[in-house]
Amino acid sequence: MSPASTGASTVVGAAPSAPVVDSRVAPGGPGYRRMSFALFLAGVATFALLYSTQALLPLISGEFGVAASEASWTVAAATGGLAVFVLPMSALSERFGRRTVMTASLAVAVTVGLLVPFAPSLTALVVLRAVQGAALAGLPASATAYLAEEVTPKALVTAIGLFVAGNSVGGMSGRVITGWVAQEWGWRVAVAVIGVIAVACAVAFRALLPAPKHFAAGSLRPRVLARTVRDHLSNPLLRRLYAIGALFMTVFGGVYTVIGYRLTEAPFNLPQGIVGSIFLVYLVGTVSASTAGRLVGRLGRRGALYAGGGTTAAGLLLSLADSLPLVLLGLVLITAGFFAGHAVASSAVSKTATKGRAQASALYQSAYYIGSSAGSTLGAVAFHASGWAGTVGVGLLAVFGVVTITVLGSRAARVAARRGALTAS
Repeated sequence: MSPASTGASTVVGAAPSAPVVDSRVAPGGPGYRRMSFALFLAGVATFALLYSTQALLPLISGEFGVAASEASWTVAAATGGLAVFVLPMSALSERFGRRTVMTASLAVAVTVGLLVPFAPSLTALVVLRAVQGAALAGLPASATAYLAEEVTPKALVTAIGLFVAGNSVGGMSGRVITGWVAQEWGWRVAVAVIGVIAVACAVAFRALLPAPKHFAAGSLRPRVLARTVRDHLSNPLLRRLYAIGALFMTVFGGVYTVIGYRLTEAPFNLPQGIVGSIFLVYLVGTVSASTAGRLVGRLGRRGALYAGGGTTAAGLLLSLADSLPLVLLGLVLITAGFFAGHAVASSAVSKTATKGRAQASALYQSAYYIGSSAGSTLGAVAFHASGWAGTVGVGLLAVFGVVTITVLGSRAARVAARRGALTAS
């Protein structure tokens, strides 16, 4: 039998080729836990700072004499600043490195966080929060791009799920801590405490995060960046994932911006500390985000998105009841559905983009936080006009959008598969 038929080398005495070994980090491998914990802490700091005023909006409204729709800008400005600057920050991370940009972003954000308690007016507070959001823009896209480069593909959904879980812990702890601290000492002391916690997380993050081994510096030329962005936006799958992320966050931003107002009013009349403790529900998000990989394994990506959307819609409907246990159950379902959907969509973006991953993730994050700003504003406006039912209505429309986009994606995939089969035949 000839060498060609056996697959043997045609060069006499040639050594067999060595198997290609993936040097990226896998679960259980050296540095995986350290890397995961460092990015978990980055997620904690990011969400604790980003939403530090959300549970305090009734107190901010009281001090400055403004309505919910005006106080909500302290949240919308931060998420809007992040949405605007996430793409430029991702370009900097392509040139100067993920770890460098994440470190600088956290440093600026925690510095601003220590200034927020001294804001003399609502306008000054909104401006500081916008700057803080812009600084935090260096974290989300850089973190997912870092993981896509340093972690094996099979572990990517789980690794990003852990980062998202850090987001949920940060969002939860920030709101719970601010609620109880504000009840005793006011909202200014509450946001100061969050600033100090974020400083500790930032220091630990920089000390723990391993230096990247697979990063290749890119170009900062605007033309190159524009071409990369155009390529991503021309990809129908990426466009659908961006829209899904924005719509999921529209629900979440609206619900958690307004829920404090609802629970401090009749028929619940809960004190600020108890309202802050409601955000312990975020622990459900920690679990659902970290198990998103298994959900995709069982149901597929689209099945997982349907499950996330359906769970969120059920929670919205339950929250309409004037029963505190049912409202809490509704929040549990909304939180579980949102974090599962977000983890699935964001990891799918990282898998779909083979080049310019930071820009691909940045576009997702931009859409995601635009959704947050829109949800915060629309949810507060709807609450002012129609009460909690108005906020739920905004959320249900957003969930309907998620389901519709997913259905259209399924049809597009079937059409592409049929065309491929015809071409092959």
